[in-house]
Amino acid sequence: MRDGLVVGRVSMVARYPVKSMAGDPVAELDLRWPGAHGDRQYAFVRCGNRSRFPWLTARDVPSLVLHRPSFRNPADPRHSAVDVVTPAGEHMPLDHPALAASLSEAAGTDVELIQVGRGIFDSMPVSLTTTAFLAAVDAAHTSPLDPRRFRMNIVIESEASDTAWHGGVLAFGEGDGGAKLLVNDAIPRCAMVTVDPDTAVRDPSVLRTVAGRFGNNIGSYCATLQCGLIRMGDRVRFFPAGPSV
Repeated sequence: MRDGLVVGRVSMVARYPVKSMAGDPVAELDLRWPGAHGDRQYAFVRCGNRSRFPWLTARDVPSLVLHRPSFRNPADPRHSAVDVVTPAGEHMPLDHPALAASLSEAAGTDVELIQVGRGIFDSMPVSLTTTAFLAAVDAAHTSPLDPRRFRMNIVIESEASDTAWHGGVLAFGEGDGGAKLLVNDAIPRCAMVTVDPDTAVRDPSVLRTVAGRFGNNIGSYCATLQCGLIRMGDRVRFFPAGPSV
């Protein structure tokens, strides 16, 4: 399989400027060593919290997913200012005191904004799945689920499940010069998937489906093997053994 097995094409790419806020669908992801450039670069944290998980997330404040952040200069997310549209339709800078005050009230504790240039990830920097796997989840749940619940960076239109690619490599685009990902392991899920991305209403049955039918795993964690762009429509090739790529 020197040239790899063609397994599909990229059908969705997104980055998440602020942890737990709405995603930013883009035409391409700039894959760098720490992950997708600009992904989860900001987060709100509980002031004084010294635990291993100080982040404010939609598990605690579901309305976080209704906040829509965007980079003023999308080409340079590390240095760009970020603006947010709140659930009430207000437009404000991400660092506006009124936003921190509103989230503090919702969280019941003071929160503050931080920026981490390499991204703020629970485990690994890139997440992906396939349309076939999402269809299997819909079928198991007996009703369609918005893919945004799972907050993927990449969705690949494919008849395969991403679980078949664990331990291998995905190459994007034509030739050998494009982005490559090491596909590592399944993503364990939490109550985040119960939050509707349009209403912030919780539906516990979603987590019951994920836990009961899929071992609580949806999607795959990945890491960068080769930097490059991942574009909508890119051909995706699979190599079963990383060292041979």
